[in-house]
Amino acid sequence: MKYSTIFSAAAAVFAGSAAAVGVSGSAEGFAEGVTGGGDATPVYPDTIDELVSYLGDDEARVIVLTKTFDFTDSEGTTTGTGCAPWGTASACQVAIDQDDWCENYEPDAPSISVEYYNAGVLGITVTSNKSLIGEGSSGAIKGKGLRIVSGAENIIIQNIAVTDINPKYVWGGDAITLDDCDLVWIDHVTTARIGRQHYVLGTSADNRVSLTNNYIDGVSDYSATCDGYHYWGIYLDGDADLVTMKGNYIYHTSGRSPKVQDNTLLHCVNNYFYDISGHAFEIGEGGYVLAEGNVFQNVDTVLETYEGAAFTVPSTTAGEVCSTYLGRDCVINGFGSSGTFSEDSTSFLSDFEGKNIASASAYTSVASSVVANAGQGNL
Repeated sequence: MKYSTIFSAAAAVFAGSAAAVGVSGSAEGFAEGVTGGGDATPVYPDTIDELVSYLGDDEARVIVLTKTFDFTDSEGTTTGTGCAPWGTASACQVAIDQDDWCENYEPDAPSISVEYYNAGVLGITVTSNKSLIGEGSSGAIKGKGLRIVSGAENIIIQNIAVTDINPKYVWGGDAITLDDCDLVWIDHVTTARIGRQHYVLGTSADNRVSLTNNYIDGVSDYSATCDGYHYWGIYLDGDADLVTMKGNYIYHTSGRSPKVQDNTLLHCVNNYFYDISGHAFEIGEGGYVLAEGNVFQNVDTVLETYEGAAFTVPSTTAGEVCSTYLGRDCVINGFGSSGTFSEDSTSFLSDFEGKNIASASAYTSVASSVVANAGQGNL
């Protein structure tokens, strides 16, 4: 009887613990309503093969990471000839000659020998109805990114780190890739030391995406600007994309933070852009950006290319126009030792009507709040 009682008590504790495992909070912005794996019984992969299998199968899953899954050398290495478009100094990134990129785009760059890890070049496929969550500060994927593509939908990634993907090499791999997907929420994710993009949304439609409370850490031993500031931050290049960026910490980058183009509607709200040596925004043709309540601190150039349209709430009075389309006024941005960002195009604001819109708070509390809450381990 005594052993039975002890067993029953232990089972009850385990069941309570298992029930407590799951996504924290809910998505805000365009991806509102995403459920991921829902109430599926959590699974705990132990090997990289198990992780790949869980992420790519046809089941609704809640996948919990309790350790680092290191893919770095899992697929061997490739040695070949690349190029050095930005120089051969020790802090400069160099390029893998992917699809003859060196010949087609940098024909004058010197050729160099490259050796990179194959695992990093293409990320792990994540299929529909998945929640990938980290336990505490311990869940990480190293040496390989994630790909949400080819019609995948209803996916949540929360409280993990994705790191160390061929950081010396452009075309060495992206941390998180979205292309032809819908209803995706990426929250409290840390990305660091990435070869190419921390986030890239490809040329097919990525409908209803929310990127919230993430930490884009641009500190690296190698960069395209040869200064330790990672250039390839966030690239939003889809067709009819709807993207909310809220509460993210974009730190120590030098460009593409973000680059927005090709019929992408971006709501950029309450993010903290800090210590950017080059530029933050590029807004190409077809990029539509509403930026409000953000803080730009030590950002040399807030906006470089401007071929699309942006409303950056140049004054409190100007922000009143948003009430017609968002149901509330927009709030001004804050700047410290930074360039200007005073675009006043409002013609695209009607595109926000009828959609799920993130709330906005005054910029005055954004920096401290974002630093305290963004990234893995800060749920």
